[in-house]
Amino acid sequence: MPNSAALTTKDGRFGFEAKGDSAATPLVFLHGIGGAGRGWRNQIEAFGDRYYAIGWDSPGYGGSKQLETPSIPAFAEALKDFLAQIGARKPVLVGHSIGGMIVQRLMVDYPDLAGAIVLAQTTSAFGSSDGEWQKNFIDARLGPLDRGETMVSMAPKLVAGLIGDNPDPAGLELARDCMASVKPDTYRASMKAMIGFDLRKNIANIKIQTLVLSGSKDNNAPAKTMAKMAGLVPGSTYVELEGVGHLASFERPHEFNEVLADFLKTSHNLSGSSS
Repeated sequence: MPNSAALTTKDGRFGFEAKGDSAATPLVFLHGIGGAGRGWRNQIEAFGDRYYAIGWDSPGYGGSKQLETPSIPAFAEALKDFLAQIGARKPVLVGHSIGGMIVQRLMVDYPDLAGAIVLAQTTSAFGSSDGEWQKNFIDARLGPLDRGETMVSMAPKLVAGLIGDNPDPAGLELARDCMASVKPDTYRASMKAMIGFDLRKNIANIKIQTLVLSGSKDNNAPAKTMAKMAGLVPGSTYVELEGVGHLASFERPHEFNEVLADFLKTSHNLSGSSS
C-alpha cells in the first residue's frame, strides 16, 4: 500500500491519504473545518504499520468534490459512501471538531456501521438554542473573508487562536498549511453546515466503544462540555489533555497518538493487523 500517498476513489468523488494493509482494521480520520486528510499524516504514519490508516478529505476539501447542498447529514452520507467504496468494514472512526459531528450523525443514522469511534474536541450541539452564539461564532470567522482577506492571510491568525501551551512547531506548520489550502467557498459552506446541529438527545443511543478526547484549553469545544457529553454516551472513555487547545493532533501529536493507541489496545477486536 502507498506510504501516505494521495489517492482517490474509483469514481474520483473522494480524495484521501492512506498507509497500511487494506485487509487490516480500517482507522479513518476525519478533519475539522480548517483541515485536510493530509493533516493526519502524523497519525497515518504512526498507525499504518498495524491498521489501514486513512485521512479522508471531506467533501470540498483536498481531492474530494463539494456536495451540492453541504450539511452534516449530507457529509455523513458521503462518509458512508466513501467507506463502502474503499471496502472499509467496521472501521474505527476518529472525528475532530466538525469531523466528530459527522461521526455522531453517522452513528445515529447507521448505528452498526463502525467498530468504535473517537470524538475528538467536538460537541453534540453547535451553540445554544437561541442561535445568537452560533451567529457570532460564524460572523467572527467569515467576517475577514467578507472584508477581502484570503485563507492564506487568515491561516496564521486562525491557527494561533486555536492552540494551547507548548505546541509542536512542525505540527503548527502543518495546521497552517492545511488551513491556508482550504477553498473559501468550502470554508463558508462547512461553517454554515453546523447551524442547527443538535444530537444531545441521540448520543445516548451510541452503543459502540467510544473515546471522548478534549483539551483543557480548548475554547471551541470546552473540556467541561465534552466531559458532560461523555457522560451521556454509555460506557465511553473520557480523556482530557492538559494545556492543549483545539488542535490536539497537531499541537501534541505524540500525546494524541498515545491516547489513541491505548484506546485501541484496550478495545475488543481493534488490534489492527493480525500479522
